[in-house]
Amino acid sequence: MGAELKEILTAANEKTQYDTYAKRLLSEKCILACILTEVVDEFKGMKPKEAERYIEGETFVGSVPTEPGLTNAMKETGDLTTTEPGNWTNAEREKTATGSLTNTERESLEMFSLTDAKQDRSGQRIVGLNTIHAEIMEGVAVFDIVLYARLPEVYTRIIVNLEAQKDEPTGYDILNRAVFYMARLISSQKERDFTKVYYNDMKRVYSIWICMNMKECSWNHMHLTDEAILGQHCWKGERELINFIFLGIPKKLPGTDERYRLHRLLGALFSLGLSVEERISILENEYEIQMNDELEGRLGKMCNLGQGIWEQGVERGEELGRAEEKRATAQRLQADGFEVSIIARIVDASMELICEWLGLAPVTA
Repeated sequence: MGAELKEILTAANEKTQYDTYAKRLLSEKCILACILTEVVDEFKGMKPKEAERYIEGETFVGSVPTEPGLTNAMKETGDLTTTEPGNWTNAEREKTATGSLTNTERESLEMFSLTDAKQDRSGQRIVGLNTIHAEIMEGVAVFDIVLYARLPEVYTRIIVNLEAQKDEPTGYDILNRAVFYMARLISSQKERDFTKVYYNDMKRVYSIWICMNMKECSWNHMHLTDEAILGQHCWKGERELINFIFLGIPKKLPGTDERYRLHRLLGALFSLGLSVEERISILENEYEIQMNDELEGRLGKMCNLGQGIWEQGVERGEELGRAEEKRATAQRLQADGFEVSIIARIVDASMELICEWLGLAPVTA
């Protein structure tokens, strides 16, 4: 195997590992809770530690397909039983014990305990989010992170999707991709979160897109608006069902200004140039995130991989810079009347490469 191919494979492997650790970090409940308390109105003003208990069931990382027909999975109704979630409130326990739950409350709480799987109204099947094993996932587009969170003080929950991008894509418009993902998260609720024509059971969705390496801190919330063109009729329905959140994170760590609180958190995770110790200090002291061995290990591994990728990029950039400088020198020498063989010796490059740079036919011996 050639050295160049080895370099490419190594870089690709490190990039894949970096992406994996980045998603794993974002999927930590303590990080998710910090994000929820900033972007979801019902969580604003709440301590992230308190918000953690509203994150329900399993957080799916890189395993739920976006492809039509693959987002949901049907399961047989075996011996699934309703057990009490560890984060029920005392009020919920009391209502359950006394049998005073309404039908809506009971259905909602039972749904939580089935780990994101819901029995349909016929009682014949369980429908939940599908997952694909990593080894057979090649070629299948998947959501980075998908989870359910229960809204405080109410018996309903929301769906949250997080997507991490190293920068704003250039091959397509990111909003268009976000709309596609949102469409799948909405349509896949049929038979999982609601059945038949019970559209009022649909869950609110937040699709959060985090783009690194941007020029400035940015934050956009796009959602449904109601523009009355004629008449005053009020059409019923929840206008907050669809929520796009776009967060631009600059290369440099944002300051401590309160406006940048969420961006500084994400910058502490992903900005280059910070040591593991600096990242941990920010997370512990500014966001009261209690580090554990697993979280610290993931942070350290991602930091090392990110530094390696950055150094490879710098080295590659320097090589390209040197080559461009040689090419410019060769063009100046050609303009001064030097022969190809002389130019090749001066800039220390092969005659074939000099001819390519100067747009000449290859020199034959």
